[in-house]
Amino acid sequence: MAEIEETQWSPPQGNSSQFGTERPNTITTNGSSNADDVTPNTGASVLDKETMGDRQESPSQWQKKVGIDTSKQVKIVKVAHMRYQHPDLPTITKFLKDFGMHVAKETEDRIWFRGYGDDQYVYYAQKGAEKKFLGGCFAVESYEDLEKAAKIPGAGQIEEMKDAPGGGYLIVVNDPEGFPVNLVYGQEPAPRGELPQKIIQNTEVEKPRVRKFNRFTPGPAAVHKLGHYGYTVQKFDEQVEFYTRNFNLVPTDFMYVPTEDGKTKDVATFMHIDRGDDPVDHHTLFMATNQTTHVHHCSFEVHDFDTQHLGHQWLAKQNYTSVWGVGRHILGSQIFDYWWDTTGNMIEHYADGDLVNKDTPIGWSAAGDEGLAVWGPEVPKWFLN
Repeated sequence: MAEIEETQWSPPQGNSSQFGTERPNTITTNGSSNADDVTPNTGASVLDKETMGDRQESPSQWQKKVGIDTSKQVKIVKVAHMRYQHPDLPTITKFLKDFGMHVAKETEDRIWFRGYGDDQYVYYAQKGAEKKFLGGCFAVESYEDLEKAAKIPGAGQIEEMKDAPGGGYLIVVNDPEGFPVNLVYGQEPAPRGELPQKIIQNTEVEKPRVRKFNRFTPGPAAVHKLGHYGYTVQKFDEQVEFYTRNFNLVPTDFMYVPTEDGKTKDVATFMHIDRGDDPVDHHTLFMATNQTTHVHHCSFEVHDFDTQHLGHQWLAKQNYTSVWGVGRHILGSQIFDYWWDTTGNMIEHYADGDLVNKDTPIGWSAAGDEGLAVWGPEVPKWFLN
């Protein structure tokens, strides 16, 4: 397996509060500085095609333009779990429990962590002398897809996962910058856990919550499933080519910067799994151009806005280190909350993300910190480094 040259980052110790301090606006205000001219904020759920501006293209047109033959792709069904190596398993176990996971299976040097969805596990941790990213794992349609993946340059051998909960077969493919791409087939689904109750919301006109009072219990934000993960890369064009040609991954959005010749250059992308008409998460994998190659973060879905805030409060009380949040992204629309784990990896809770399908056009937007969130604490300037 190729080694990944990662940025060495030592996260600060203790909880870093982002509240109670004056911060600039995350996005530009919609009015002037004159109080008489300021207009109230608005929000709406808008059709995908109406949000992407003048530059957009259908996925099929884009695939045809770049010469992708979808019949040759390894067909991914979903992202299943993350894989990391940690020097201290007891400490990361406590963190992941406080983050909202629970142990599915444990051995002396390996632990599999569950959410309450039907995945056998959403996070795999193994003990090792150093911090190491072992890749994300995608479930594929068939064993034949594993055999197809075995022919990709940089692929290993298909191996049976005899010890992992749910069993199945696994193959690891290394991408152009050495990131492991894990593919699994044949894993038995797990019994779904109990779903949290849906909170009834009263608005100024519709007030369905009569004689029902909202009450909450403090604690971790229970993780449902893995939603996405991503990298910073040096070979952006080559990486986009690798993932979109070999797998049924399609860009949902590109972000660009201007070039000296008056044109633009794509520097980041959010990609979703193409499942035809079926709705899928806005992005499952993202990549952003950087001077170094390293995993950026992985992200896990939680129930709703209140769950996320209670989870933030719980992690803060355990004296973990907040990175950025709580806020709402623009691309993907998720409510986000980023933290450092105890090994120095970034990990996120998210809720209320966008869904797309084959009819959602690919959009282009200008890159910049101001495009990351519509509300929330100011983005750390080093966030995408």
